[in-house]
Amino acid sequence: MNGQTPRAVALLQNVARAAIAFGVGGSLLNTSLYTVDGGHRAVLFDRFRGILDETAGEGTHFLIPILQKPYIFDVRTRPRNITTVTGTKDLQMVNLTLRVLSKPDPSELPTIFKTLGTDYDDRVLPSIGNEVLKAVVAQFNADQLLTERPYVSALVRDALIKRAKDFNLLLDDVAITHLSYGAEFSRAVEQKQVAQQEAERSKFVVMKADQERRAAIVRAEGESEAAKLISDATANAGGGLIELRRIEASREIAATLAKSRNVVYLPSGNNMLLGINPSMSSSS
Repeated sequence: MNGQTPRAVALLQNVARAAIAFGVGGSLLNTSLYTVDGGHRAVLFDRFRGILDETAGEGTHFLIPILQKPYIFDVRTRPRNITTVTGTKDLQMVNLTLRVLSKPDPSELPTIFKTLGTDYDDRVLPSIGNEVLKAVVAQFNADQLLTERPYVSALVRDALIKRAKDFNLLLDDVAITHLSYGAEFSRAVEQKQVAQQEAERSKFVVMKADQERRAAIVRAEGESEAAKLISDATANAGGGLIELRRIEASREIAATLAKSRNVVYLPSGNNMLLGINPSMSSSS
C-alpha cells in the first residue's frame, strides 16, 4: 500500500502538468488566431514595426500574441446623409441634404488607419461634403437650383468623388435628396407663381376680347353685305322680292301653327260668335 501511494501521487501530478500544458497551449493558440468576417479587412499593428503594410482578407489568420493586434475595417458600401445650410449666388439661404454611398479603398487601409483612424468616415465625409456643397451652390442662383437640379447634382457628385480620393475613400453614388429655401424666399416664389397665373389669365381675357371683336366685325360685314344684296335685288326686281319674302314668312308661320294643338283659328270679321248652341239662340 505504501509503495502504491507515491505512484498514484506521481500520476496525478503528471496529469495535472499535462492539463496545465494543454490549457496554456490552448490559450496561446486561441490568442494567436483572429477571424475576419465577410465584407471586412484587417490591419495588424505590431509593437516593434508599427502598422504593417499588408491587409488580411476574410477568414482566420495567425498573429503573435501580445506583440500584434488586429483592427477590423468594414469595406462594404455604407450610406450617409450630409446636411448643410449654404448661400446661393443671389444670397439666398438653402437647406440641402446629400446622400453619399461610400467605402474605404481596401488596398489603402493601412494608410487610412495611420492618418485617420477607424472613424475615418466621421472625420472626412461631413467636412468635404460641406466644402463641396458650398462651393457648387455658390455658382447658381436660387431658382437655378430647381430648374437645373440634375446638373447641380452631377457637379456635386464629380467634385466630391475627386475630393474623396485624396483620403482614399471610394464613393459609389452621390445625390441631392432634399432641397428647401427659407420662409421669405418660399413666399416670394409663391407670389411670383400667383402673379404669373394672373398674367396668363389676363392674357387669355385680352385674347378672348380680341377674338370677340373680330367676330363682331365679321358678323357686321356679313350683315352689311347681306343688306346690300337685298337692296340690289329689290332695286332690280321691284316689289316682287318683298312680296315673295312675305309669302315665304307666312308659309313658315302657318306650318308652325299647324303643328300646335292649342291653336284656335278665328275668321276675319267682327260678327262671328263662337261656342253658341243654336237651340239656345232660337229659344231666346
